[in-house]
Amino acid sequence: MSESGSDGSTEPTKVAIACQGGGSHTAFTAGVLKGLFREWDEQYELVGISGTSGGAFNALAAWYGLVTADEKRAIELLDAIWTELSASDPADRLVNEWVVGVSDLESRGVPIARISPYQLPGPEPGKERIREVLESHIEFDAVPELCTRTAPKLVVGTVDINAGTFETFVDEAVTPDAVLASAAVPTMFEAVEIDGHLHWDGLFSQNPPIDDLMTVPVDRKPEELWVIQINAQLRDGEPTSLEEIADRRNELAGNISLNQELKVIERVNEWIDAGHLPESDFSRTAVRRIKMGETYHCSTKVDRSPSFVSELVELGETRAAEFLASER
Repeated sequence: MSESGSDGSTEPTKVAIACQGGGSHTAFTAGVLKGLFREWDEQYELVGISGTSGGAFNALAAWYGLVTADEKRAIELLDAIWTELSASDPADRLVNEWVVGVSDLESRGVPIARISPYQLPGPEPGKERIREVLESHIEFDAVPELCTRTAPKLVVGTVDINAGTFETFVDEAVTPDAVLASAAVPTMFEAVEIDGHLHWDGLFSQNPPIDDLMTVPVDRKPEELWVIQINAQLRDGEPTSLEEIADRRNELAGNISLNQELKVIERVNEWIDAGHLPESDFSRTAVRRIKMGETYHCSTKVDRSPSFVSELVELGETRAAEFLASER
């Protein structure tokens, strides 16, 4: 929370926001960000925002809106991007229903014939649509100039499939290709080549990136890290059906890297509390999670129907209001 300085002034709490990936479920994240920004005031200062896959879309839109204008503009961009990514026209709705149906059948163990995205003729319409939507709202050529020292740090996560390592793109390195790479699900899209290396969906790596938000100058280090978590952390009972197993496996895959990075922060906090690290050189970062709190079938992660997207956005706004109420 905000602290009072020696002159009686109130210093805002430095906050970093990490947006977990999860396909269409990240419309929830857009709702959370909208809810947070509506109530954003001088109590908080955003010093960094990161995202993976669909979370990268949200992080980019929020960051660009803030650095070019204000919270209102960020909200407008989040709305515009998700409206355009939704399956709104009749043909797109039919494609969306087919994709969701196939995903549902696969989760039930029904054998479905699949082909590699490299075997499909012509350009990738899904990837091109994402690029067109992003470039219609984000002036990527202006991004380097917007990356000032006082601007929030922007981080997008991918995995380098040639090197077999996590890779993040930070600030001016966030290009359309970097965002597309973060969302390049290998069963749906071809890999994205960047600097001679091929990249896949960031869900295989840092989901979302945390370390880059923490390795910053001391005066920009977040006092609080807000994690917008798509995948359920806790689950009662044992998954036994193929559907339940698919759902839980999907959730665990999305949370493993996140929990590993958060443990590093928690360990540093413990070392500071135990006196092993000097507070003059190290500072605590409180970790707070904004959880979806609802369970959806894994097949809905590819559902772009306007009704489902709207449902998730509204849920996100509700969770943001609950979170801010608990903070005060």
